[in-house]
Amino acid sequence: DVLLDVWSSSGITAIMVTHDVDEAVVLSDRIVMMTNGPAATIGDVLTIPFARPRERLTLMETFEYTECRDAVIAFLQHPSEAPKSVKAKG
Repeated sequence: DVLLDVWSSSGITAIMVTHDVDEAVVLSDRIVMMTNGPAATIGDVLTIPFARPRERLTLMETFEYTECRDAVIAFLQHPSEAPKSVKAKG
């Protein structure tokens, strides 16, 4: 919530690295998912459809949130089988 407030008041562009799927979905406009290993590359990009400002708890109750979260988890579990360039409905 603090990070959302800082972004809202400053309007800066930020790049954040996280291993927390929920954090990524709530905070991001796009999630760039990486492949495994020392030679990691971009595996997929998920566009997050939610307008700003965002209310974390309200957002987490929506179908679209679950759809985005499931797309990230599917990539993490089976990167070779995950759909490419997923665009969640919004």
